[in-house]
Amino acid sequence: FLPQMPSSLLRRARLRAFPLLASLAVALPLAACGDDDETTAPPAAPARVKIVHAVGDAPAVDVRIDDAATPAVSNLAFRASTATYAEIPSGERRLRVSPTGTQTAVIDARATFAPGLDYTVIATGRVANASLQPLVLVDSNTAPTAGQIRVRVVHAAATVGNVDVYVSAPGAPLPATATLTNVPFRGSSGYLSVPAGTYQVRVTPAGNRNVVAIDVTTIPLPAGLVAKAIAVDPLPGQTAPGVIFTIDRTN
Repeated sequence: FLPQMPSSLLRRARLRAFPLLASLAVALPLAACGDDDETTAPPAAPARVKIVHAVGDAPAVDVRIDDAATPAVSNLAFRASTATYAEIPSGERRLRVSPTGTQTAVIDARATFAPGLDYTVIATGRVANASLQPLVLVDSNTAPTAGQIRVRVVHAAATVGNVDVYVSAPGAPLPATATLTNVPFRGSSGYLSVPAGTYQVRVTPAGNRNVVAIDVTTIPLPAGLVAKAIAVDPLPGQTAPGVIFTIDRTN
């Protein structure tokens, strides 16, 4: 048998225990709150997006993100691009493109945008054959090396088949070898690093050097530039496709 503690000592032990238990009761909830604060994840960084209108038989359009009633981009005309990148929440987003001033979406698609990355979204296809869809490109806007430029070529001309792309000095004969070969509709190249200067870009049907579908004769490209050359359909009433440039980074 254990010896019994005198009642006076027992009472003093109980009195000493009460403050200890009270302090533990306060400390435990505070510790739990501290753990919750430490495990709360910071909000994800936004993505940055440019929008390009490359649908030749469509009017000017509004672009909405998710279910927003107000357009993120308003009255964007064919062959036009937003001048700068706009931040949007990263993650899966709904993209809705509709004729300006309407809520009737001609493109209603979803795409996932990673935090901190740059994107270009190009509306492509033709209204006439219901082939509209967005082309979502991940951009790389790393600065070129000194004296260089970085250019990416994108085929967004729905009325043109696979193409070859020739890049040369202005007025030079068509090079013997294409810079890019057999690029399909909605296809894109990697980034081409070339010296800064003025260039002529010619686009022919794949394997056919005798027909120049697109001819852009003077393109001044200063050092430090990062850009995209996007082949697009003819303007209304014209027959020749064209090229638009988006300037994604300047030195």
